[in-house]
Amino acid sequence: MTKERVEEKVRETLRAVPLDHVQAPGDLVETVVRRRGRRRFSQAAGAAVAVAAISVAAVLGIGGGGAADQDRPVRPAAPPDGWQPWQSGAPGASERGCLVDGSALYCSGSAYDVAKFDANTGERLWRVAVNGEGDGIDHPFAVRDGVVYAYRNHTAQKEPDGDYMGGTDLMAVDADNGDVLWAVEMPQDDRTGQAAMLMDGAVLANTPSLRTMSALDPLTGEEKWNYTWDKGVACQRAVLSGVPHLLCRQDVERPDEAEVIRLDPATGDATKVLTLPGGQQLVGTSRDRMVLAGTADAGGRGMVLTTVSGSGETASHPSPIEGEVANSDIVGDHLITVSWEGEAAVFSLTTGKTLWTAPVGVEMPRDELLTGIASPAVSAKQGVVYFFSPAGDLSGLDLRSGEQVWRGHVDIGEPRADVAATPQVLLYGNVLVARNGSEIVSLLPRTGD
Repeated sequence: MTKERVEEKVRETLRAVPLDHVQAPGDLVETVVRRRGRRRFSQAAGAAVAVAAISVAAVLGIGGGGAADQDRPVRPAAPPDGWQPWQSGAPGASERGCLVDGSALYCSGSAYDVAKFDANTGERLWRVAVNGEGDGIDHPFAVRDGVVYAYRNHTAQKEPDGDYMGGTDLMAVDADNGDVLWAVEMPQDDRTGQAAMLMDGAVLANTPSLRTMSALDPLTGEEKWNYTWDKGVACQRAVLSGVPHLLCRQDVERPDEAEVIRLDPATGDATKVLTLPGGQQLVGTSRDRMVLAGTADAGGRGMVLTTVSGSGETASHPSPIEGEVANSDIVGDHLITVSWEGEAAVFSLTTGKTLWTAPVGVEMPRDELLTGIASPAVSAKQGVVYFFSPAGDLSGLDLRSGEQVWRGHVDIGEPRADVAATPQVLLYGNVLVARNGSEIVSLLPRTGD
């Protein structure tokens, strides 16, 4: 297969699939195929390999979080103690994305695989330089017990043609000082949410082989146990209330069934939870439930969303998604989506009903841009869902009704068609952290005043 055909195949795959939990950026398709040299193409293609079995018709960027009380009005926003509004240009430290944990902001960019910022002031506290080059599609994915978990290139060596050699390491970094505690080589360049995730007492990682998940000691990286599935089987993974689960099916175009398997966090012993008909695909988690997508009938028509709890309880409803969306998120019981026409919608995974639709309140990206809008962020305390566009527009909608309760704008420069910079909007308490490329702005939305 030629390089051009490989690139086109990656485009087709990524446009057709939901990437679990990672909040897949709207620019992922072209980010994959526009990398300079084999090193970057290999890394992004690794992500495509990890999800190549998925054939869901809608693109969902899936995340997680808590739900707002449906009977509670929008509340005024109060900032954390010690916080002041700030703006920072962080070239090389934030282009790949950020993660908020407590009063810290952990980011990745072209020069640093991890950089820590004070979320109150924007001051940079420490940084971990990239190993070779750092223009991937990943950023730190978790923080627990004083340890930051992220990815880096396995080697800084260059091949004779000048490209960096392929390979990805999962690494653990001391949150206090930025020291790298350990690194484990992954079997491919997959850096999506499927590659590694936290579980009770360990890090669940897709290593040392493509068909193996291992529980790694969070302080040393040593393997505690591993589970390997059979050849010809594809397994997606999720963690529910600290317990790892797999969704496994035959790796064929139209499998007859899919199995949900629970792995004991202490031993890795496998227990089948239930079997579901058809080619179910994992699209995210909702509280302690897996969210699966499958076709409504044997002819492949229609789409059904099914939630599965760790005890095997299921509920299915017709999917509200038709075609591609600019971005979306699963927050508690809600699936929140934004269409390319600028309409936001909130769907209940429990009742199967669309609760409301309303204008999103931000300028939607132009067709020639390589990105959608940021994944929505929900303040459970306020009952507000926030949206952020590449143009710098911010909007807050009442989670109960869709009424716009706040709007704002930050100066982050004009969106560029030649730069695939996926924006983010994050929450630090009631404070918003809006990032686009290397620009980060922290501000307090005055809702409910």
